Amino acid sequence: MREEVKVIKLIGNLNATTSQQFRQNITDVLVSGAKIVLVDFQDVTFMDSSGLGALVLAFKTLRAADTKLVLCSINEQVRILLELTNMDKVFEIFPSQDVFNQVLISKT
Repeated sequence: MREEVKVIKLIGNLNATTSQQFRQNITDVLVSGAKIVLVDFQDVTFMDSSGLGALVLAFKTLRAADTKLVLCSINEQVRILLELTNMDKVFEIFPSQDVFNQVLISKT
């Protein structure tokens, strides 16, 4: 049985202005009953501490609902922010959506 995966594709900046919409997306996904949420950072150019806070909150919210949060396609700036805060150890990060799909298929 393939687990239900929902993809949230972010665009531009993940900051104080956009993190509210991101949190709303997480709430919507939670209601949909997804078991895995893949946040695709391919088109994200910048993330600040507010964006990171929204990610951590999403991680905790989803984990409480027994849903997994994974990231893919992060750029250098996001990777450095995650490493500086040790969040790269918390989040499962895939190089791309394709790699994530291959890993998911190999597990089923």
